[in-house]
Amino acid sequence: MTVHYVLDTGAVPDGGHAVVTLEGKSIGIYLINDTYYAINNYCPHQGAPMCAGLVSGTTLPSSVYEYEYGMNGEILRCPWHGWEFDIRTGKSLFSEKIWLKTYQVHVQDGKVGVEMERK
Repeated sequence: MTVHYVLDTGAVPDGGHAVVTLEGKSIGIYLINDTYYAINNYCPHQGAPMCAGLVSGTTLPSSVYEYEYGMNGEILRCPWHGWEFDIRTGKSLFSEKIWLKTYQVHVQDGKVGVEMERK
């Protein structure tokens, strides 16, 4: 595995993101509650740039006529068709068979790195 250090730790505010290109792939780096996450900037549905989508939360399982909102700042919505994904895991909120590719993130000496698979 190769780690590419691409950002200073102060470059992304908590709740924000940056998009970088590594090995020809567009990757979004998100900072959520002081933890960095990296996802492929490509929707598995029709290829939309995921990082252009809204970051929000979602309704959680709750009782009838009750609506509990949670995961605020952790859900990324596709800008084209509204498909929702958990930024932390890449899992979709609607199907166990659909997900976003995620990458391991390393923080070292004030730099944020993304681990890319060797070819």
